[in-house]
Amino acid sequence: MDILVPVDGSDCSFRALGFAAEMARRYEGRLDAVHFAEAESESTDAVLDRAARVLDAQDVDTEPEVNTDVDVEFRPSDSVGDDILELVEDRGYDHVVMGHHGAGAIERALLGSAAETVLHADRVPVTVIP
Repeated sequence: MDILVPVDGSDCSFRALGFAAEMARRYEGRLDAVHFAEAESESTDAVLDRAARVLDAQDVDTEPEVNTDVDVEFRPSDSVGDDILELVEDRGYDHVVMGHHGAGAIERALLGSAAETVLHADRVPVTVIP
């Protein structure tokens, strides 16, 4: 099983990463933690460092990465969801584990939700962690 975990720096994305790490260990799967950003920076380094600590604590042997093949000047989260789906297709992931911020209906209507975009695309099994 090949598992993708998008991490955005939020606590819920790191809870999703911990859940996915346990899943990968249990099912002897491969796990990739990916942060989407326009370019690497101190912020992306901080996200990767925290992700690496979560993976180390779960004894999962993989390095988190930054996907900079995106334009994130102003991106509604449903566009990030599309980027996640493209990565799923390109790399052939079997499962996606994502955090969800639990935003209300107004926030979802204005901003969209990457988790909802991936979930509603119905292209790959998705586990959503609050």
